[in-house]
Amino acid sequence: MTRVGFIGAGKMAEALISRLGSPQSIIASDISKKRLSYLKRKYKIKVAKTNLAVFAKAQIVILAVKPETMAEVLRELETQRYSNTATQWQNKLIISIAAGIPLNYLQKKLPGVPIVRAMPNNPCLVGMGITALTKGPKVSNAAFKKARMLFEKVGKAIEVSEKSMDAVTGLSGSGPAFIYLTIEAMIAAGCELKLDHKSAQELALQTVLGSAKTMLETGKSARELRKMVASPGGTTIEGLKVLEKGKFFHDLMGAVRAAAKKSKLLSRKWTK
Repeated sequence: MTRVGFIGAGKMAEALISRLGSPQSIIASDISKKRLSYLKRKYKIKVAKTNLAVFAKAQIVILAVKPETMAEVLRELETQRYSNTATQWQNKLIISIAAGIPLNYLQKKLPGVPIVRAMPNNPCLVGMGITALTKGPKVSNAAFKKARMLFEKVGKAIEVSEKSMDAVTGLSGSGPAFIYLTIEAMIAAGCELKLDHKSAQELALQTVLGSAKTMLETGKSARELRKMVASPGGTTIEGLKVLEKGKFFHDLMGAVRAAAKKSKLLSRKWTK
């Protein structure tokens, strides 16, 4: 039985914990005792008082801490290299889900350890996310398959190159916020046009969900499907004219580019 350990037990860690099954094979640590108590009570998992205890007992260790605390956690874990468990060091698989922290930094702090970098997104919370994975030089195909299968529990998972991670952050990492803003605007417009909030929300949500599913299942491009909806001289054309005038398409592209650029800037501080 492969034991999976979580160092950091926030929302993304909980999303994985809730779908992994075999609670006795899961162990977690967190700075919040209240958080650990909640997870232990709800999912029947094991909890640890220290990060080192998680590292010692788990074969797969998921670093689910905030980027600003990663350096401290890595310093703590590095002490394990010189402990009585040093022979186990290379048999572990480390997976980092901390945004913006490159593999070369992680590998420098944990030399010789197989490390996978992952970028999951917000819809993982309901099992509908997508995670981009990139592997370090010490990761075997078998180990990478395990990492991929783990994230497939909360949606889809794809492999990308390390150099693509900033683009992934801008597109699928930050993208849900852009979609939520679009939904928020659709609901607000519906309410302004005298729909009650509940109906406006239901209409907006199903429209977005149905549109994505239509594109997935028909195999048609977004452009093709948009033209199917936008009949000449019809209502949709009038709405699209407003979006085109407001540069909605280019602004949305700009939002993804800006998020990706910020990710790149944040990554640089870890390579100094």
